[in-house]
Amino acid sequence: MSPRAAVAPSVPRYDLVAQRSAGCVIAGYSTSFGWATRMLDEPVRTDVRSIYALVRIADETVDDPDPAFSLTERSRLLEDLAAETARAVAGSRSTNLVVQAFARTARRCGIGPALIDPFFASMRADLAVSAHDEESLSEYVHGSAEVVGLMCLRVFLDGDDAAYARLAPAACSLGAAFQKVNFLRDLAEDHDALGRTYFPGLDVDAFDDAERDRLLDDIDADLDRAAAALPHLPASSRRAVTAAHGFYRALSRRLRTTPASQIRTARVRVPDHEKAVIMIRALCESRR
Repeated sequence: MSPRAAVAPSVPRYDLVAQRSAGCVIAGYSTSFGWATRMLDEPVRTDVRSIYALVRIADETVDDPDPAFSLTERSRLLEDLAAETARAVAGSRSTNLVVQAFARTARRCGIGPALIDPFFASMRADLAVSAHDEESLSEYVHGSAEVVGLMCLRVFLDGDDAAYARLAPAACSLGAAFQKVNFLRDLAEDHDALGRTYFPGLDVDAFDDAERDRLLDDIDADLDRAAAALPHLPASSRRAVTAAHGFYRALSRRLRTTPASQIRTARVRVPDHEKAVIMIRALCESRR
């Protein structure tokens, strides 16, 4: 058992309120992720929610489809958020409760500019890039998803640098798979509402089953690489990550059996009863 898990640190009231606020953000935006985080032990659960709350706020800043929310205003708010995050991680108190919660986790778990800066760079790209090539997509996925997986890995491993180095590639693969599944299931919204096409060379209007399968082959390869590392995660996080992996494996399977024409117009989801089965399976597998 890690020292952090064995003895719960005293949390100042302001930080406690900030952490609870981060939990409210997650509950309001993500059903699948909210389900998975319930399977994390404390204090890992609170730290992961604090990371994802900041990610969610930044993502909403650049993705809100309201046409009255101008590009200039989005950019200003994003830069304010990035600057406030940098100050808080460096030790200042933030009046933004989500930033405060993230900064507390970042300082304690060793999450610094090497992971934070690429994330905000990808958020800026959403305001400036409407179509990606292979290089820009790789950079975008790294900043928007892989580094988030690495932030969570820092939390999971609680200072074990050797394990972090060993498991980091799998964490990147899992983050990349999650992001690319979301690109595929959000194809209609990204293209029609936000004017973005993430997959290089993809003609959304000519999207067919062969292209769907090609993209899913790449996603499934990422999921396979990530799966190999799941047994090596600490018990405090293994159940939740296994469940999250299972959710996205189920999404990949559903996407593969959904006609491309339907993916083009509707968002594919995993029903709640199937999510429940995945969670039960993850609990059973983690006990082996």
